[in-house]
Amino acid sequence: MSKVKSFWQCSECGHQQSRWTGSCSMCHQWNTFSEMQSVEESKPKFVSQKPSSKPLRISEINISSFSRKSTKMKEVDRLFGGGIVSGSLILLGGDPGIGKSTLLLQLAHFLAEQNEKVLYVCAEESIEQTSLRANRLNLGQDNLYLFNETSFTHIKQEIDKIKPTVLIVDSVQVVYKTELPSSPGSVVQVREIASECMHIAKGYGVTTFLIGHVTKSGEIAGPRVLEHLVDTVLEFEGDRHHGYRLLRSVKNRFGPTDDIAIFQMHEKGLKEISNPSEIFLEHRKENVSGCVATATVEGLRPFLIEVQALVTTSAYSTATRKTTGLDQNRLALLIAVLEKRVGYLLHQCDVFVSVAGGMKIKEPSIDLAVLLAIASSFTNRSIDTNTIVMGEVGLAGEVRAIPRIESRIKEAVHMGFKKCILPKKNQKELDKALASKIELVPVDLVDEAIQEILP
Repeated sequence: MSKVKSFWQCSECGHQQSRWTGSCSMCHQWNTFSEMQSVEESKPKFVSQKPSSKPLRISEINISSFSRKSTKMKEVDRLFGGGIVSGSLILLGGDPGIGKSTLLLQLAHFLAEQNEKVLYVCAEESIEQTSLRANRLNLGQDNLYLFNETSFTHIKQEIDKIKPTVLIVDSVQVVYKTELPSSPGSVVQVREIASECMHIAKGYGVTTFLIGHVTKSGEIAGPRVLEHLVDTVLEFEGDRHHGYRLLRSVKNRFGPTDDIAIFQMHEKGLKEISNPSEIFLEHRKENVSGCVATATVEGLRPFLIEVQALVTTSAYSTATRKTTGLDQNRLALLIAVLEKRVGYLLHQCDVFVSVAGGMKIKEPSIDLAVLLAIASSFTNRSIDTNTIVMGEVGLAGEVRAIPRIESRIKEAVHMGFKKCILPKKNQKELDKALASKIELVPVDLVDEAIQEILP
C-alpha cells in the first residue's frame, strides 16, 4: 500500500510546503494554505493522432499546414494575427458580467457558420439559459452544440462522440476531475483541467477556448502555470457602466502581443469599433477647464482619448487623490512634479483624474496630458479643443521622448487636430511633411508646455 503524504498548498499561487504558515512566501497572501494529500493515481494516457515526430532542420519544416480559422470579426482576426490557429489553446479572462460568454458565443456562431463543429460546454449555466442568450443575439447554427456538464470525464466522452473542431469551456474553474480529492476551482483542479485541454488541443487538433475567473486584483484566478500552458492569453476589460469593451492580447504565440480590439456592447451583442478615436472623442465640450486630448498606443494601434481632471479645495486635512483608468501612483508623481517644478500648491487640493470612456491606460506617454489637465483645472483656464498633447514627464520636470510618435501624430491629423505639443527629443524622428498638416510645438520642460498651452 502506498504511503499517503500530507502537505500544505497555497490556493492563490499553488506553492507547496511541508507545514502551515500564515503568509505564503511566494505570493505573500495571507490565510491561503490548505492541507492536501498526495494520492498516487494512474493518469490517463493521451494518444496523439499525429504521427511520432523526429528532429528536423528548420529549413525543412513545412509551414503551409499552419492553418488559421477566420472568425468573421475583423478586429478579432487582427488581434490573433490573421485568424485563430487550428489546435491552439486560448485563455480568456475578465470581470464578472463583462461579456466573456457573449463574446465566445458570437465567435462560436460565426465559426459554426463556416462548417466548424463547435462544442460549447456551459458549466456555469443551463443550456436553456445559454440558448435564451443565443436567441436574444440572433445566434444559432446546427453545427453549434451546447452541453451542460462540470465533470471532465463526461465532457471528454462527448468530445470523443461529437469530434468537434472547436471546444469552448465556460469556465475552467468550475469543471473538475472526480479522481482528484480537491474541490473545483482549486489550484490542483485548474492545473489538471488545463493540462487535459492542452492534450486535446494539441493531440486532436481541436481549437480550445477556456474562460477564466479573475481575482480582486484583476489577475486570472488559479496557478500561474495556467497562463504558461496556453498559447494565447486574452483579457476582456471595461467598465460595466460604460458600453465599451477592450479585448487585450497579453500573450500570443501566433501573433502580436499587447494589441487590442475594441467593442461596444449592444442589446444584440458586441459590435466591433474600427475607429476608436472618433468614439472616445465624440462627447468633447469646448471651453471647459481640465480637459485635454492625447494619443495612446495599444499594440500596433494608435488612438486618441480625452483626459479629464478636476481640482478643488479639500474640505479635510488630508487631500483626496482619485483616478479612473490611470495608475494612482503615477498621479501622485505628477502632482509632486507640479508642486516642486512649477510651484502649484496642490497639497490642500483634492485631485480627480479620469480617462473618458472607461479606458484603462498603462503607458506613461499620457503623463504630460494628465499634468496639463490638472494645471488647467487648477488655474480654471481651458485648453483649445484643437490641441493635442503627448509626452512622458520625468521627476526633474523634463518632457521625455515617447515611442511611435509619428503614428500618433498622423492619427491626430486624421481626426482634425491643428496643434500638437510633443517632446523636443522626438522632433527629429518626424517626417517634414507632417509640419504642413499640423502645427508642431516641441517642448523640453513642463514649464514650457504650460506657458504654451495656458498662456
